[in-house]
Amino acid sequence: MTVIGTVGLPGSGKGEAATVAREHDIPVVTMGDVIRQECRDRGLDPATHHGEIATALREENGPAAIAERSLPMIREELETSDTVLVDGLRSGVELDAFREAFGDDFVLVSIEAPFEVRKERLAERGRDKGEDEGGESLEARDERERGFGMDEAMARADVVIDNTDTLAAFRTKVEALFEQGPEAVQELER
Repeated sequence: MTVIGTVGLPGSGKGEAATVAREHDIPVVTMGDVIRQECRDRGLDPATHHGEIATALREENGPAAIAERSLPMIREELETSDTVLVDGLRSGVELDAFREAFGDDFVLVSIEAPFEVRKERLAERGRDKGEDEGGESLEARDERERGFGMDEAMARADVVIDNTDTLAAFRTKVEALFEQGPEAVQELER
């Protein structure tokens, strides 16, 4: 059994890593889905209220609230799969919750790219809209994510994937992670 978590700022490549996992028949538990469901449960539009509800869940139920709500989904996937990808850790507290639940079977991967690269990617996808366009800027999203403790989680990652090269190069690193383990990624990163 292996549970692989990903952490990274918006636009770093977490979603693409999840796509590669699905292509390799690895189930993906997306922590953001917990937040989107909570938005719907509260009668709110997830596209508009995602950040607000992410903050509210943590304030109402503690900083590990989203990780704790993800644990049953991960355990359910582990009943039929040897590997599960957990998309989107946001803090050291969430990392601690997963390490407590899965011990040495949990591996955290930090996916990293510079601000300008991420900004360009999100603009291409139409996902970096400023407040004047009815959205939240990348700067504001980064600040909110860092406020949850993302920098600590990234610093404590077991392996770092640098996502500044081509999409094909990034996918090769992610495939190496799934097929050969974190050591293979470290070799590719040298």
